[in-house]
Amino acid sequence: MTDKAQIAVIGTGWWSTYTHIPGLQNNQDAALVAICDRDAARLDAAAEAYHIEQTYTDHRAMLTQEALDGVVIATNHASHFALARDCLENGLHVLLEKPMTLFAREALELVELARAQQRQLVVGYPYNYLPYAVRSQAIILSGELGQIQFINCVFCSNIISLLRGEHNVSGPVHGPGKVYSNSTLSGGGHGHLQMTHPLGLLYFITGLRARRVSAMMHKHGLALDLVDAMTVEFENGALASIGGTGNLGDGGGRKFDLQIFCENGSLDLDVCTGQAIIYRAEQPPAPIEPAISEADGYRRFHPANNLVDIILGRAENGSPADVGWRAVETLDAAYRSARQEGLPISTALLYKMG
Repeated sequence: MTDKAQIAVIGTGWWSTYTHIPGLQNNQDAALVAICDRDAARLDAAAEAYHIEQTYTDHRAMLTQEALDGVVIATNHASHFALARDCLENGLHVLLEKPMTLFAREALELVELARAQQRQLVVGYPYNYLPYAVRSQAIILSGELGQIQFINCVFCSNIISLLRGEHNVSGPVHGPGKVYSNSTLSGGGHGHLQMTHPLGLLYFITGLRARRVSAMMHKHGLALDLVDAMTVEFENGALASIGGTGNLGDGGGRKFDLQIFCENGSLDLDVCTGQAIIYRAEQPPAPIEPAISEADGYRRFHPANNLVDIILGRAENGSPADVGWRAVETLDAAYRSARQEGLPISTALLYKMG
């Protein structure tokens, strides 16, 4: 075991240069060995900005030539599957940005590959590391509140400029450019870029799995979806209403609410304000106390830190691949449903469709 986790980053675009590269450089237990990007100009700009010597335009060459423990993948959505597969097949732990993949079959293949390789595949959902999210998961899985019956989830943000492909969003090195308005690179719009977040938290806390999904999506003049509304039936018979918009009227802020209603009580999470309440039968409402310390929670809030701790044997996977796979299942079914005017899509059929 080395003193530091030997990490490489694939993808040197907006999000990687904004969070992953500086985050790893600020982690005293990590060594950022190399970075990789097919775009040589983008790669060189990131290397210069963060003083990184080893660079590659071919990830396979990097995997062959560098002694690595793990890899962070922060590339366009459509490229996630092939890159993660190559890294797992090379025996590496992987942090894969959300959405895990665009299609359920690909996500399941990565889950099974990580298990076969005995490697951890972390999906980049930072909300799953929040102390009250960890505590909410423990409450639900304990059975204290009984079976889940209904879930309500709303996620709204101001990403309309990203979906328009405008250049008014900047970063320390690169802006996002037009990637999020390009269906070839990103798949869908608000669903794949943003609704994946509440789905990741929902499946992390509940452990549920979707049985079928009905969805409507509207573009409002954009190339990709701006507003999404989903009805989900889970395998245990519970139902959910899940939706949101990427347009807050060009204003700031977000809205992220998750309510989980069970036989004997409920959980109410307002993620933007950090308020989390548990309602038990015949008891007054009470705040959900963290299951982990605030300091530990904030350290783990950065998924790349979790990857480092996993490599060094100090932590378990805080945002496991099963969670990402179930989120992909829901979105895969939702996009197929929306293309058929809300026709319910069984998740079982996703593995038989082209």
